[in-house]
Amino acid sequence: MAAADGGLTDQGGPDGPRLTFRVLGPLQVQGAAGPLRVPPGRQEVILAALLLESNRVVSTSQLVDLIWEDNPPETARTQVQICVSRLRKMLAGADGEVSLVTRPPGYVLHTGADNVDAALFTALVQRARTLGETGRPEEAVGILRSAVTLWQGDCLTGLDSGPLANKARRLNEERLAAVELRIRLELELGHHDRLVSELQMLTHEHPLREKLHGQLIQALYWSGRQAEALAAFRAARRYLAEELGLEPSRELRDLEAAILAGELPRPAAPSTGAAPPAARPGEEPEKAAEASAADRAPAPAAASVRHDTVPHQLPADTADFVADAQRLAALEKALTGGDGRATVGLAAITGKPGTGKSTLAVHVAHALAETGFPDGQLYCDLRGTTGAPATPVEVLGRFLRALGIPGQLIPESLDERAEMYRTRLAARRLLVVLDDAAGEGQVLPLLPGSRGCAVLVTSRARLTALPGAHRVELDVLDEDRALELLARIIGADRVAGEAVAAEALVRTVGRLPLALRIVAARLAARPHWTLASMVQRLADERNRLDELTHGEMTMRASLSLTYEGLAPEDRGLLRLLSMAQAPTLPSWLAGALLDDRRPFPSDLMEPLVDVQMLDVAGVEPTGGFRYRFHEIIRVYAREQLAAQHPPEARRAAFARMAGGWMHLAQEAHRKVYGGDFTVLHGDAPRWAPPATYTDETLADPLAWLDAEQTALCGMVGHAAEEGLHDLCWDLATSLVTLFEVRGHYDLWERTHLTALAAVRKAGNLRGTAAVRASLGSLYMSRSQYDTARQALTSALDVFQALDEPMGEALCRRDMALIARTGGDDVTALELYRRSLADFDRAGDIVGRAIVLTQSAHIRMRQGETGLAQRQLDEALDIYEGIGYTGGRARTLRRVGQVLLEQGQSDLAVLTFTEVLELCRDSGDVIGEGHLLRDLGHAFAMMGRPDRARDFYDRAVAAREQIMDFSGGALARLDLARLLKEEPGRSRELLTPAVAVFRERRMTRELAEAERLLGAC
Repeated sequence: MAAADGGLTDQGGPDGPRLTFRVLGPLQVQGAAGPLRVPPGRQEVILAALLLESNRVVSTSQLVDLIWEDNPPETARTQVQICVSRLRKMLAGADGEVSLVTRPPGYVLHTGADNVDAALFTALVQRARTLGETGRPEEAVGILRSAVTLWQGDCLTGLDSGPLANKARRLNEERLAAVELRIRLELELGHHDRLVSELQMLTHEHPLREKLHGQLIQALYWSGRQAEALAAFRAARRYLAEELGLEPSRELRDLEAAILAGELPRPAAPSTGAAPPAARPGEEPEKAAEASAADRAPAPAAASVRHDTVPHQLPADTADFVADAQRLAALEKALTGGDGRATVGLAAITGKPGTGKSTLAVHVAHALAETGFPDGQLYCDLRGTTGAPATPVEVLGRFLRALGIPGQLIPESLDERAEMYRTRLAARRLLVVLDDAAGEGQVLPLLPGSRGCAVLVTSRARLTALPGAHRVELDVLDEDRALELLARIIGADRVAGEAVAAEALVRTVGRLPLALRIVAARLAARPHWTLASMVQRLADERNRLDELTHGEMTMRASLSLTYEGLAPEDRGLLRLLSMAQAPTLPSWLAGALLDDRRPFPSDLMEPLVDVQMLDVAGVEPTGGFRYRFHEIIRVYAREQLAAQHPPEARRAAFARMAGGWMHLAQEAHRKVYGGDFTVLHGDAPRWAPPATYTDETLADPLAWLDAEQTALCGMVGHAAEEGLHDLCWDLATSLVTLFEVRGHYDLWERTHLTALAAVRKAGNLRGTAAVRASLGSLYMSRSQYDTARQALTSALDVFQALDEPMGEALCRRDMALIARTGGDDVTALELYRRSLADFDRAGDIVGRAIVLTQSAHIRMRQGETGLAQRQLDEALDIYEGIGYTGGRARTLRRVGQVLLEQGQSDLAVLTFTEVLELCRDSGDVIGEGHLLRDLGHAFAMMGRPDRARDFYDRAVAAREQIMDFSGGALARLDLARLLKEEPGRSRELLTPAVAVFRERRMTRELAEAERLLGAC
């Protein structure tokens, strides 16, 4: 339990003295009789590592790396065992609830979460976040203050271990984030005056934390100290420029602009939410879990939290938005309708390029998000004006994933996806924004069936065939709104000071929003220019500017004016960037296209942003920006590219850009697998962004692959078109890292068929075999075993002729899995034996570990549990050594099954629980369902039917929540076996399960389910 002030208690429990541990500062252990001395050096490092992962296994390999980092001695494992033994003696007898136990492949320190200050801190912050989100900010502030008092300095002060220091820095960052959250809540509560001195100290201590600077500026302004608020902004700006050469973030610049305009409103007082449910009579609110190992499995409520996904996909709203209030009201009414509306709300915004269709749609969606559509907002750029518009099948797949359906469970056909989509939205109030539609055929399959939902579409086409749609056709701004837009961008005082010139300026650019924004951006970037001088400059281009009111040719004239004002190098970059086909452009692309490896490649993009030839679309994990072309500007830049760059220069720049995507994809694979394992690569040249930039970009490699999947998949096709066949197949097969984990089977097939055509056309035998082998894996994942066997056999023949051990290993491994699935264990073991030899010949340790794990399942099935355990132990050692979490989770599940077979039920439960947590951390909801069933099996074997029933129930709910009805039917069958003495409940479980087994042709399961149903 937390003490009243948020600190750790050090009182004895009812059964004896109690230990508390501190890592938020110097490492300390406090016993009933006072502090316990931990010998410095290795024992300190081991104890700290175990505390940071309390109640989780820390492998011996990890502990060795923490102590020695490089070149550990041969006796390293023995020395770790000795240190652990001494720590056990120190902890023995101090607290019956603290234990340090051996747990393959390492050790785990079991203790209550409130005994470790880091775990208590994390729990308090999470509780405070929940209170803040449910309208109880005062309580949240109090808890956050208590949480921060747990800190006695930087985490693990004085401990000498580089790897541990990285974990400590993460906790230090969480401490600052908690402080920022508490200050935000206090600002919302109106405590700004009392926060000023604290924020001044914090910004001095952490001068690069822009959020703290922003909070200080707000606190000063709302305390009536406007001049000091502006001075604080300028001080932050000066520091960032001097130290980093960067301008402040958009948020800070917006604060300055709002203060100068007198438009920074005080935050609204937060509403009061409902209190959390009270504890049951006699129950302590924070009671610890049961003490036995079996009962350390997670609480039931945790299993399905993620499944009720509420998507919030809208792009950022535009700060300088202007629109007709009546038009806004009509759109809002069309979308929200009322209780009397019988169909889905539907509105379409159409108009020629540059009239602000997307801006209006996003603004309306944000205005309605919370009140009109609380169940979420889906957004997709349909790319209707590009050469590769998004297909309804692709969009539905993306939306279903956003709604919580795993990729593996999303059907292939358009009709089935649309049916699942409508089912998922049937009881929700959700807004769908479809941007840049090519026509009605692209939109109709994406319409929900529920009247509680609404759809807002933008398009250059009129979309007259959309039934019941409210239509808004945008044209140029009227003069008043054009002047308002100009004032929002360059400042109202500046416009008022030159009123006649301002009117002349908006008339000269034809009141077209994009053209006006371009001109206004130049004025904002050059405050010494007068509006009259800009009018005069435009007058010099009269013939072209007169065309601003005549469709696309008029846009070309206005773009030409801005384009010609760029420096030569900026014009060159603009032209080359037009080759990129991604929806948004990462900053490293500029470096690749120009072969410039500067540490901050966004510096190359910013001159184009200044004149609005590029828009800032978001922030990268590195702190750099992502950019977006307006499509008309992209078309213009492409025309200039064809006119200004010879073909050989274009090809060289494109090869560098494609090589950059390939380099990052390969590095992402390495980070996931701990090395360049289980994949073949071609010889196409890579282009590497700066190492620091790459490391920061790929801090979460799977998240990066997920975020960039559109660009990466598009590059496969683009590389094929440009004849870069070696890079084309290499990139396609490297992306299987993403496709397998996320279940993107449609993307897997599409990219590989494109690559297959490219390598066949080029006569590239090695690439052809690599793509065929990868397609074999895809077909196997879809249970298309005959097709998979044909693809793998043809690839294996080529790999044998080329003497390519890695290719042979991959093919034989997958062919063994097909044989194992068909029950042919003899053939499977022989293929696994040969695959293992191939992987060893190729030096691929992850491939070896995968084969050991898969073949261990056969050994276990044949009763050779000892051999199975040895294979799994070796696989775990490999995965621990390289840090491959996915492989570790799959192998640990097999370990749990072996332990269960050996009768070690408690250890099996602990193992399954650990793997369940790994699945949840990685978002693997299918794996979560498997582990819930495993835990049900374990408790059933232990003779604890109540616990088994609980986990089977949760497995049914988890599977059916994500519409995995075959998985749900299997869990129903498990539960029916357990409850055969309850015929009514068994019948209720088995009836839908029989229907699913019959539909899916699962004959063995169907026979058993029908037998049990007949006995009810």
